[in-house]
Amino acid sequence: MVCHLDRLMEERGITGAALAEQVGITPVNLSVLKNNRAKAVRFSTLAAICKALDCQPGDIFSVQ
Repeated sequence: MVCHLDRLMEERGITGAALAEQVGITPVNLSVLKNNRAKAVRFSTLAAICKALDCQPGDIFSVQ
């Protein structure tokens, strides 16, 4: 799985700190996710990210 949060955040003009605050996670945990180091993602976190970025899970992740 590859995470495309950096691209989505850039396209929407949102910083990591701002997204982390909106989603309710720490900037460190957001960084772990962005850098493909996360072992799992809670559905509630994924849903909050999708809502904040107005996207779908398939926009955030791809399988390679």
